[in-house]
Amino acid sequence: MTYELPALPYDYDALEPHIDSRIMELHHDKHHQGYVNGANAAREALEGMRDSEEFGDVKSVKRALAFHLSGHVNHTIFWENMSPDGGGEPGGELADHIERDFGSYEAFTSEFAATAGGVEGSGWALLCHDAASDELIVAAAENHQNQTPQATTPILVCDVWEHAYYLQYENNRGEYVDNFMQVVDWDDVARRFDQCQGRSI
Repeated sequence: MTYELPALPYDYDALEPHIDSRIMELHHDKHHQGYVNGANAAREALEGMRDSEEFGDVKSVKRALAFHLSGHVNHTIFWENMSPDGGGEPGGELADHIERDFGSYEAFTSEFAATAGGVEGSGWALLCHDAASDELIVAAAENHQNQTPQATTPILVCDVWEHAYYLQYENNRGEYVDNFMQVVDWDDVARRFDQCQGRSI
């Protein structure tokens, strides 16, 4: 088995005016494909080490796998978290948990936006289910994988690497994050949340 680039669930221009079609094309076809290629290369290198029983470079290969595979997974969630019919607010059990864990939907969005804006350099803002506490938490990831708590499952992710927004929003990351919220597919987020229920440790 090798990792493969998933197809976008909509056309490149489907999220306009919030996210430009050229950004979507480059982001998906070039950047995400690069993470898929990097993950497969790291996996192939590990397989070669296992066959030869020579593990001298295992630390750097494991680091590359963590980086590229996390990039692949995060981007796969990212595409599915968005929809041309997105926006608005969540409903049902997800909305109840957001209110319980953050106080209100507005408090959640404020924390999420502040977290996205505070990522140093490249990374992500994530709404995660924390299996250790059975709560929703907002977390940040530097690059794709650093500083994210263990035992958490991302259910909503916002890519704040510059390639996700710079062609359209230049250095105004906050405006990009605001527009990202206008295309969030809360049905997809709710499905991911439902899958996390019962996974507390």
